[in-house]
Amino acid sequence: MDLSVNPTANEMEWELIDLLGRSMGCIRQTAPNAFTIHPEGHALTTMAGIRLGPHAALDVALAEIERHTRGVCRRNPGEDGA
Repeated sequence: MDLSVNPTANEMEWELIDLLGRSMGCIRQTAPNAFTIHPEGHALTTMAGIRLGPHAALDVALAEIERHTRGVCRRNPGEDGA
């Protein structure tokens, strides 16, 4: 599953969007160095059994999604990545 990762208005959350524009959930920063994956929609099945977190960084959470789904997570150019 290939996903686009976009920051939301809430600076502690990033939305996960598939290539068809459907929401696949989000990643939330719940504390410093604590990022948790929250799948939704079609991603509930695809991400079943994934380690939701907390992960030490946004990039670590994205790597977990890529490893589990064998896909790619693309962030917007210039995003700092927390």
